[in-house]
Amino acid sequence: MRAVKIERFGDPDGMVMADVADPSPGPGEVVVATEAVGVGGVDAVIRRGTLAGFGFETGMVPGSEVAGVVTAVGAGVDTAWVGRSVWAFTGRDGGYAERAVAGLDDITELPAGLSAVDAVTVGSSATVAHFALAHAHFVPGESVLVRGAAGSIGISVVELASRGGASTVAVTTSSPERGERLRELGATHVLDRSGDGDAAAPERYDVIIDIVGGPATGEFVDRLAANGRMVVVGAVAGMPPADVAGRLLASFQQSRSFATFSLDTIPVPARNAARADLLARAAKGDLHAVVHDRLPLDQAAEAHRQMDLGTVFGRIVLEA
Repeated sequence: MRAVKIERFGDPDGMVMADVADPSPGPGEVVVATEAVGVGGVDAVIRRGTLAGFGFETGMVPGSEVAGVVTAVGAGVDTAWVGRSVWAFTGRDGGYAERAVAGLDDITELPAGLSAVDAVTVGSSATVAHFALAHAHFVPGESVLVRGAAGSIGISVVELASRGGASTVAVTTSSPERGERLRELGATHVLDRSGDGDAAAPERYDVIIDIVGGPATGEFVDRLAANGRMVVVGAVAGMPPADVAGRLLASFQQSRSFATFSLDTIPVPARNAARADLLARAAKGDLHAVVHDRLPLDQAAEAHRQMDLGTVFGRIVLEA
C-alpha cells in the first residue's frame, strides 16, 4: 500500500510517498481502509523533529487520526465490525496511509450522515476541547479565553464554551478575517496573538485554554482572574518558559492555577462515550466541522507547508 514517510526531520520536503507492507491486525485490533486523515498540529511538531527525543525516528509514518471502513479484525474482535465506518486513533503514528491499524478501544462508529472528512475534523479536537474545559472546571457564566483559536481544537473550544453558557468567549488569532469567522462560531471578542486589540474585552479571565504554548505562555498566565485556571492542551509554538511557576507565585494571593491536559488521562469508557456524543452532535449540525482544505494523500507535504505558514483555519484533511 501507499503511505507517507518522514525521511528526514525538518521542513515538509522531508516527507515522501512510499510503498509499504499492508498492516495486519493484532489481538484486539482492526484494520481501517482509510478514507480521510486529519492533519494535526502535533503532526507538524513531530515532522519538524521537535519530539525526536521522545522516540520518534526517521522512517516513521506520521498521523494518528483516520476515518474509513473496517476491513479486517484481529483475535478477540467481533467480526461484525467488518464493513462499519469508524473514526480511529492509530496511536503515535501510522495514520498517513491507505490502511491503518487501531485498537478496539480507539475506534468509534460514525453516526449516520457524518462523512469521514468531517469525522477526522472533530473526532479528536472536539473531544480534547470537551475534556479540557472539564479539566479547567468551567461552569456557565464564566469568562473564557481561547489562545490559538483558529485550529480545530480552538474552534471546538469556542463552540463548546459558547454553547455551555460562557459569559465571554474571547479568542486570539492572526487576522480580523479569522476573527470574524470565529465570531460566527460563538466568539464574543477577537484579540491579536499578543492578547490585545479589543478594548471592550475583559482584562482577566476565569478560564484560559491554550493550544499555542511557547515563550509568551507566562504573559497569558497574568491574564487569569482570581481563582482563574489555565489549561495547556498544545505547544505548537514550543514549550512554555520556566518563568510560568514564578508568575504564579508572584500572584500568590490570586489563587491562580496552571495545568496541562492530555486525553491519555481520561478513562477509555468516558473518553469514547464523549467522542460518540460529539460526533453525533456534529452529524446534527450542533458542532461544525471546519475543513480548511482537502488534499490527496500524496500532497501531505503541501498540507504541512500550509501548517507552517499559519494559514490554516480549521483542519486540513488528506484523502486516501
